[in-house]
Amino acid sequence: MSDRPDITGRMPTTPPATPAAAEPLWVDGPDGYSLGIDGTTLACRNAKGKRLKSVPKKVRDSAEAEQLVALTQWLQRHERECRERIETWMLGSLPVPAALLAEVWPDPSWRGLLENLYVVPEAGGDGGFLRGVGEDGRIGVVDLDAETAWITAERVVIAHPVHIEDLDDVRAFAVELDIRQGVAQLTREVYRRAAEPAAHARSVADYDGAEFHRLSEATGRAERGGFAVRGGYAVCRAVDAGRTVQARYWIGSDAPDMPAYTGDLIWVGADERPLPLADIGPIAWSEGIRMAETIYAGRKVDDDGGPRA
Repeated sequence: MSDRPDITGRMPTTPPATPAAAEPLWVDGPDGYSLGIDGTTLACRNAKGKRLKSVPKKVRDSAEAEQLVALTQWLQRHERECRERIETWMLGSLPVPAALLAEVWPDPSWRGLLENLYVVPEAGGDGGFLRGVGEDGRIGVVDLDAETAWITAERVVIAHPVHIEDLDDVRAFAVELDIRQGVAQLTREVYRRAAEPAAHARSVADYDGAEFHRLSEATGRAERGGFAVRGGYAVCRAVDAGRTVQARYWIGSDAPDMPAYTGDLIWVGADERPLPLADIGPIAWSEGIRMAETIYAGRKVDDDGGPRA
């Protein structure tokens, strides 16, 4: 058992628990109030030490509060940047050095997003849910036997769910152990090609013709889903087999308050030309369909509740 240390500090079959929230570090504010940061939110307590549900205006307008608000805004940006980087690693199946994980692990933003993601060695093999990084740089995981283990590979991959074997079983296992993830991985919708497309096919028309009352509704839905909007297209990027591919779903380019009608879903390469569907890898395919599904679901419907398109 010496080669399989308990990384979580628990019996292997015990689900990892969510750690209790740490008390904010309080600093003196005006008129006897104290201020602190709870996660990325400004917190306040009165002179008697009672924590308040909201920050009084005179305290919020103080110089001390302004400094802490600026810090919370920085923390929010930092967490957003961490999330975007981790999602880039996952969407590209990019190998992440164990040394890099060890370096960022002490940062609460990084750790909160990385912890419990399903990782596998770069060269393949058994993976598990990321639980820690050892002093020697080894990656600690809870494996699919509910035991703790070390991954000794120099680099690991945050597996895109389309590449996780027996995905339904892994998802059920995570639910059983109450494993929660800061980045959508196991809960991410996965779409696999039902059949091989025709050799000449370069677009998917299943999501064509959806009507929106206003273009702003379609763009808003895209942006809330985490997709960029450029030149009339909702776009998302993925990397398959080392090749960068961008999925593009036409949602319109008129004024924001004008009606909008969706078009085809395509994938383009570095030369900006549509790629044959047969050449689209599983990650890029899944992410493109996921984007179109997300936007298409918000389309205009008839009075009887049926879809207009």
